[in-house]
This record gives sequence, C-alpha cells and structure tokens, in this order.
Amino acid sequence: MTLLEKVKANLILEHSADDELVQMYITAAIRYAESYQHLPENTYAEIPMPPTTEQAVIMLSSHFYESRDGSTGGFFADNVQAVQQVWNTVNLLLRLDRDWKV
Repeated sequence: MTLLEKVKANLILEHSADDELVQMYITAAIRYAESYQHLPENTYAEIPMPPTTEQAVIMLSSHFYESRDGSTGGFFADNVQAVQQVWNTVNLLLRLDRDWKV
C-alpha cells in the first residue's frame, strides 16, 4: 500500500479527485518530518521510513487536508485544542526517530 493510499484510507477518502492535493500535503509532511528529525531533504526517498515516522506523516497529511480551509477540520472541528493535539502527537512520533545532534 502506498503512502497516498494510506492517507486516503485514514481520511476515508474513496475518490481520486483530490489525489494531487493529498500528494502535495504528503510531500509537505515528509519535508517537515525530515527537518524535525535533522535529516537531509529527500532522505525518505532513499531509505525506508520507520513506522512511527510514517504514522506521523499520515496524521499530518490528513490534518493538512482536513484543515485546508483554515479551520481545525476533521471530527474535532468544534474543539479549538484539536490542532495543538495533532501537532503534539506528530512531534512525539517524530521524536522517536530523531537524529539527536548537539
């Protein structure tokens, strides 16, 4: 299963009309992950992505898609703390595979 398919499954998105948009969000989420983890750009194009990082990318891509209109988006659209919780969870997952540098 490709990353695009995994993000679409997470979003319960069955059509392909937004595939290009979702792929742009996936690319942005991967770049964020690489930056957060102190990895060179395109690292995950060359090596397999760890499962925890993949989950963070799926969550962040989904969040970008669901909140593309500027709202919190998703099931928690009425909860203003939902956005912060998404970022906290994503960062906790990414921290597990981070290249810690001094």
